[in-house]
Amino acid sequence: MEESSLLWRLLLTSLLCCTTKQASLTVRPSRSQFFSWESVSLSCEADGSFAGWMFRRNTSDEEETTCGASWGKVDGSSCHISYIDPLDSGVYWCESIEGSTTSNTVNITVTGGEVILQSPVLPVTEGEDVTLSCKTRPTPSDLTAGFYKNGFLIGTKPAGDMTIHHVSKSDEGLYKCHTSSHGMSRPSWIAVLDGNPTNAAPPPASASASAHVVARLVFHLVVFFPYGVSTVLMVSLYRNRPTCNSE
Repeated sequence: MEESSLLWRLLLTSLLCCTTKQASLTVRPSRSQFFSWESVSLSCEADGSFAGWMFRRNTSDEEETTCGASWGKVDGSSCHISYIDPLDSGVYWCESIEGSTTSNTVNITVTGGEVILQSPVLPVTEGEDVTLSCKTRPTPSDLTAGFYKNGFLIGTKPAGDMTIHHVSKSDEGLYKCHTSSHGMSRPSWIAVLDGNPTNAAPPPASASASAHVVARLVFHLVVFFPYGVSTVLMVSLYRNRPTCNSE
C-alpha cells in the first residue's frame, strides 16, 4: 500500500515537472521523511528572486491546494508547516503568481510511527556520496539498522547510517530501513541525475537530413506540379476534342 501510494506520487511528479521554465523548491530540514509534529519549511527561488510564489501540494485527500488556505502559513517568501501530520504526505511544488514558472516537485512522507529513513529530498548527481540514516523515536543506545533497496537487503549498519559512495544511475531506486526495536520505515525514492551533462544526446543527425529531404520534396512539388497539371489538362482536352465527319 505504501509503495503504491509513493509510486502514485512519483507519477504525479513526472507529470508536473514537464515545464519549459523552472524555479527551485527547497525543503528544510532537507529530507523526504518526517515524524508527526515536526516543523517543515518550503522556499522557492528563480533567477535570484524569492518573491511572488504560491506554494501548492497534492495529497491523497486534497488536490492542488495552496499554502495558507487549508494547510501551512505563508511567511514572507516561505511556507511554514508548524506541526506536520501523516495527512500532509504528498507532492509539493511552487508556482509564480502569474503562472509562467513552476518549480521542481518534492515528495514528502510523514509517518505516525517510530522510524523514518532520512534520505535526500532532491535528486543526487552521479559521483556524489549519499548517506542514508535510519532514525527512531525514541532513539535507543544501540541502533542497528538494515537498509533495503527495491525490497532487497543491501546492508546492515550498527550506527544506523549507511553511505553509498560515488552513486551511479544503478543506485536509483526505492529505499527503506528496518530496526528490530521499531520495525520498518516508509519507502523513499532516490533519483540520480547524469553527472556529465555533456553526455546528453545531441539532436540526431538524421533530423537535418530529414529536413533536407522534405525541403527537396517541397521544391520538386512546387516546380513540377504545375507542369504535371497542365499535361493532364492537355491530354484531357485532346481526347475530348470535337471530330469532323467527312461526307
